Amino acid sequence: MNALEVKNLSKKFGSLKAVDDASFYVPEGSIFGLIGRNGAGKTTTIRMMMNIIIPDSGEIILRGAKVGQEFRNKVGYLPEERGLYKRMKVIDTILYFAELKGKTGREIHKKANAYLKRFELFDRRNSKIEDLSKGNQQKIQFISTILHDPEFIILDEPFSGMDPINTNLLKEVILEEKQKGKVIIFSTHLMEFAEKMCDHIAMIDHGKIILNGSLVDIKKKYAQKNITLNYEGNISFLSSNPMVEKISDFGNSTGIRVKEEHFSQDILRLLLQNNVIVKKFDSNDISLQEIFVELAGKEDVEIKKEVSNV
Repeated sequence: MNALEVKNLSKKFGSLKAVDDASFYVPEGSIFGLIGRNGAGKTTTIRMMMNIIIPDSGEIILRGAKVGQEFRNKVGYLPEERGLYKRMKVIDTILYFAELKGKTGREIHKKANAYLKRFELFDRRNSKIEDLSKGNQQKIQFISTILHDPEFIILDEPFSGMDPINTNLLKEVILEEKQKGKVIIFSTHLMEFAEKMCDHIAMIDHGKIILNGSLVDIKKKYAQKNITLNYEGNISFLSSNPMVEKISDFGNSTGIRVKEEHFSQDILRLLLQNNVIVKKFDSNDISLQEIFVELAGKEDVEIKKEVSNV
């Protein structure tokens, strides 16, 4: 069952189509990623889902009914542009946002302190927000987002400005919320986070949804004839090999697209014969980043054709 459905959302700002007929669904109990490059339309889509921006057309369906004010009451929302009161104390800030959602009293105070301890900010609970680092302010905003125990958690670029340790802590808490049955929606341009965390994704580019569905099914579809390779040595000899359709270098790994699926073992044999040290060789495997580059590249070509025909 789908918790949320976005149907044919569109929004223009002047001549710019920020979101163009976007549709996707968010299943119950899932982590859903709205992914795409910067400026693709992710934040505008989320703001329309939150009723912060009114769409030109389209609708959002919550468990079978058109979304209304009750949705905002069920949501913990972390905006891309953080909105903390700089001169308020940390603990007062957290409790204030909880009170806005109707949560007050000893238990919520106790819960706030528990989160501050977990995020190593308990000793700063009486500090002003403006005296915290950007990363610590981000942690306070995140605590404020989830403290009132929302059914839906919507996070716009949640890992922005976070160091690796705090990023892992954020991921742990997000996965715990999923285990509680929460629906989690987050936007990101960082494909590796989406690939590690998401059950379902929608990929947006130039305001259009170019991919949508289960991450497992998407990877299975696009992984055919693909090899993910980590290696040491020189593989330039593969660039002219008739079995190879395309080679993509992603820094830490290389994607090799072969013309026929059964060529994969032949490629492995060639690598070993040419003294390439193979650290990882996964046939029928593809990263989300590779899929995005392939699809977004096609979208760019189509847009250039449209512009040239105007």
